[in-house]
Amino acid sequence: MEKNLNVSILLDFYGAMLTEKQREAVEYYYNDDLSLSEIADNQGISRQGVRDAIKRAEQQLLEMEERLGLARRFQEIQKALTLICDCALAIQDFNEQNGRVPGIDENAGKILE
Repeated sequence: MEKNLNVSILLDFYGAMLTEKQREAVEYYYNDDLSLSEIADNQGISRQGVRDAIKRAEQQLLEMEERLGLARRFQEIQKALTLICDCALAIQDFNEQNGRVPGIDENAGKILE
Protein backbone atom coordinates (compact mmCIF):
# COMPACT_ATOMS: atom_id res chain seq x y z
CA MET A 1 0.00 0.00 0.00
CA GLU A 2 2.73 2.49 0.96
CA LYS A 3 4.66 1.78 -2.24
CA ASN A 4 1.50 2.40 -4.30
CA LEU A 5 0.94 5.73 -2.57
CA ASN A 6 4.60 6.67 -3.01
CA VAL A 7 4.49 6.00 -6.75
CA SER A 8 1.23 7.95 -7.06
CA ILE A 9 2.78 10.92 -5.28
CA LEU A 10 5.88 10.78 -7.46
CA LEU A 11 3.64 10.58 -10.52
CA ASP A 12 1.95 13.82 -9.42
CA PHE A 13 5.30 15.56 -9.21
CA TYR A 14 7.17 14.08 -12.14
CA GLY A 15 4.55 12.44 -14.37
CA ALA A 16 4.91 15.06 -17.08
CA MET A 17 8.53 13.96 -17.55
CA LEU A 18 7.53 10.42 -18.53
CA THR A 19 6.44 9.37 -21.98
CA GLU A 20 2.68 9.46 -22.55
CA LYS A 21 2.50 5.64 -22.68
CA GLN A 22 4.48 5.27 -19.45
CA ARG A 23 2.41 7.87 -17.65
CA GLU A 24 -0.85 6.29 -18.78
CA ALA A 25 0.30 2.79 -17.78
CA VAL A 26 1.37 3.96 -14.31
CA GLU A 27 -1.86 5.94 -13.83
CA TYR A 28 -3.97 2.96 -14.88
CA TYR A 29 -2.02 0.58 -12.66
CA TYR A 30 -1.64 2.65 -9.48
CA ASN A 31 -4.45 5.21 -9.59
CA ASP A 32 -7.18 3.28 -11.43
CA ASP A 33 -6.16 -0.16 -10.06
CA LEU A 34 -6.33 -1.87 -13.47
CA SER A 35 -4.57 -5.17 -14.05
CA LEU A 36 -1.68 -5.52 -16.47
CA SER A 37 -4.00 -7.37 -18.87
CA GLU A 38 -6.61 -4.59 -18.76
CA ILE A 39 -3.94 -1.96 -19.41
CA ALA A 40 -2.52 -4.05 -22.27
CA ASP A 41 -5.97 -4.16 -23.86
CA ASN A 42 -6.41 -0.40 -23.43
CA GLN A 43 -3.00 0.42 -24.89
CA GLY A 44 -2.90 -2.25 -27.58
CA ILE A 45 0.36 -3.80 -26.37
CA SER A 46 1.35 -7.02 -24.63
CA ARG A 47 1.01 -7.60 -20.90
CA GLN A 48 4.81 -7.89 -20.71
CA GLY A 49 5.14 -4.55 -22.54
CA VAL A 50 2.91 -2.91 -19.95
CA ARG A 51 4.91 -4.43 -17.10
CA ASP A 52 8.18 -3.24 -18.64
CA ALA A 53 6.79 0.27 -19.19
CA ILE A 54 5.60 0.47 -15.58
CA LYS A 55 8.93 -0.79 -14.20
CA ARG A 56 10.91 1.68 -16.33
CA ALA A 57 8.59 4.51 -15.28
CA GLU A 58 8.88 3.58 -11.61
CA GLN A 59 12.66 3.62 -11.89
CA GLN A 60 12.62 7.01 -13.64
CA LEU A 61 10.28 8.47 -11.01
CA LEU A 62 12.51 7.23 -8.20
CA GLU A 63 15.63 8.60 -9.89
CA MET A 64 14.01 12.00 -10.40
CA GLU A 65 12.98 12.12 -6.76
CA GLU A 66 16.47 11.10 -5.67
CA ARG A 67 18.00 13.91 -7.70
CA LEU A 68 15.41 16.65 -7.16
CA GLY A 69 13.68 15.72 -3.89
CA LEU A 70 10.52 17.71 -4.66
CA ALA A 71 8.07 15.23 -3.14
CA ARG A 72 10.20 14.76 0.00
CA ARG A 73 10.53 18.51 0.44
CA PHE A 74 6.79 19.01 -0.08
CA GLN A 75 6.04 16.41 2.61
CA GLU A 76 8.51 18.07 5.00
CA ILE A 77 6.83 21.43 4.44
CA GLN A 78 3.39 19.88 5.02
CA LYS A 79 4.57 18.39 8.34
CA ALA A 80 6.08 21.72 9.41
CA LEU A 81 2.88 23.61 8.56
CA THR A 82 0.82 21.10 10.52
CA LEU A 83 3.10 21.59 13.52
CA ILE A 84 2.82 25.38 13.22
CA CYS A 85 -0.99 25.18 13.12
CA ASP A 86 -1.05 22.83 16.11
CA CYS A 87 1.13 25.28 18.05
CA ALA A 88 -1.11 28.21 17.10
CA LEU A 89 -4.17 26.31 18.36
CA ALA A 90 -2.36 25.49 21.61
CA ILE A 91 -1.47 29.19 22.02
CA GLN A 92 -5.11 30.17 21.50
CA ASP A 93 -6.25 27.59 24.08
CA PHE A 94 -3.63 28.71 26.59
CA ASN A 95 -4.52 32.36 26.02
CA GLU A 96 -8.24 31.66 26.55
CA GLN A 97 -7.54 29.89 29.83
CA ASN A 98 -5.28 32.71 31.06
CA GLY A 99 -7.08 35.97 30.52
CA ARG A 100 -7.45 36.26 26.75
CA VAL A 101 -4.98 38.86 25.53
CA PRO A 102 -6.44 40.20 22.23
CA GLY A 103 -3.13 40.52 20.37
CA ILE A 104 -2.26 36.92 21.04
CA ASP A 105 -5.60 35.66 19.69
CA GLU A 106 -5.28 37.89 16.64
CA ASN A 107 -1.75 36.70 15.80
CA ALA A 108 -2.60 33.04 16.39
CA GLY A 109 -5.62 33.50 14.10
CA LYS A 110 -3.40 34.99 11.38
CA ILE A 111 -1.10 31.98 11.63
CA LEU A 112 -4.05 29.62 11.23
CA GLU A 113 -5.30 31.48 8.18
